[in-house]
Amino acid sequence: MWVNLAVGLLARPWARRVAAIALAALTIALFLINLRRTAERAGRAAERLETLERNDAIHRQMLDAAARRPRSRDDLLDRLRGGDF
Repeated sequence: MWVNLAVGLLARPWARRVAAIALAALTIALFLINLRRTAERAGRAAERLETLERNDAIHRQMLDAAARRPRSRDDLLDRLRGGDF
């Protein structure tokens, strides 16, 4: 019974036009929602990349500082006496 009603309703030209407009609106809405979700994912990925780059820069500074450290107590005393520290 419901099928006959739906078929009879869609047989009219104005009903087909309304259905086409509704489908187009639904398609556009789904596209915009997907675009928003994609932008959110891209934003999170960019934030993760910035965090990773910042951590790498800090790690690199720590490695550079460790490479310049005095090797022994005598080297430390020489640097302190020379004012290089």
